[in-house]
Amino acid sequence: MKLQAGNKPLISEIMKNKIYILGLVTTGILFCGIVFKVQHWPGASIFLTLGIFMTVFILLPLALRDNYKAHGTKENRSLYIVTWITCFVVFTSMLFKIQHWPGAGYGLLISLLFPYVVFLPVFLVVTSKNKNFNIHNTVFVLLLLAANSAIAALLALNVSTEMTVDSLKITGNYNKIELILDNVDFKESQSPAVIKINEALKLVDEYQELIYRNEGITREQLNSDPEILMEPGGRKIPAASELTGREGSVIHDLQAALSDLIKILENNPDYESLAKAAPGILNMGITGNFNYIWIDRLFKSNVQPWVHAYLDGLETNLKIIKATL
Repeated sequence: MKLQAGNKPLISEIMKNKIYILGLVTTGILFCGIVFKVQHWPGASIFLTLGIFMTVFILLPLALRDNYKAHGTKENRSLYIVTWITCFVVFTSMLFKIQHWPGAGYGLLISLLFPYVVFLPVFLVVTSKNKNFNIHNTVFVLLLLAANSAIAALLALNVSTEMTVDSLKITGNYNKIELILDNVDFKESQSPAVIKINEALKLVDEYQELIYRNEGITREQLNSDPEILMEPGGRKIPAASELTGREGSVIHDLQAALSDLIKILENNPDYESLAKAAPGILNMGITGNFNYIWIDRLFKSNVQPWVHAYLDGLETNLKIIKATL
């Protein structure tokens, strides 16, 4: 799409060729980055970052500058500036989302709104002053904005799904470690800490069985195919507020057992170092009444694989702590 206004000398053929070559190189780098990212090959981040950097800070400024020299006027200068800013916001937010960098979620939200809130009003105001402006260009811009929104939404969904699938592999690693611990012959004491750990382990097993029954799967199915949780219509783990009877109390009992375990460790001088590390290992924080509770809302809302990962990790960590006592 050309930003039209008045008659200006055409861009020189040499400059056009340079921009075309730069465009091909930039496109090639971006394409390599996408392929490497899909295949999880090393160097994907470098290709993507370099490609988007070249697009935003080299290719687009050159193309917009030369287009402005050929067709721009003082009246439509703001449109060129806003066009670059919009591209900067959109491409940068996509890069942050793909790379899982901090602030990516907010950036993607801004990139969805920015073209409509900033670019579109400026585009309509500037082009409305040009009597020779073709309405088809406006339609094209609207379709382009719609495509950008669709791509951003799909990108967010795809990256979130990718992160979820990768996280499911965590449970498999925990289970491998747990299997090794179960096959090691540790001399088990009858100390209060060990007794409390055994109590917590039974509660973990009980809660896991409740989850499997609710989801309609077995432990063996989850271990052999963790992505079963990502099937269409995905299964959901019931929130604590939705559970009744034993299903509801098992969460409370597990939290209480872990809290008691930390207190036992704190009251034993021999476990001073372990007592300091235990809350972080078990993902718990102290309350005003000096009881320990989970520091996030993991069990207070419908969650997909995260509860599975936490419980498998909790079970493994408890067995490791038990082995050190």
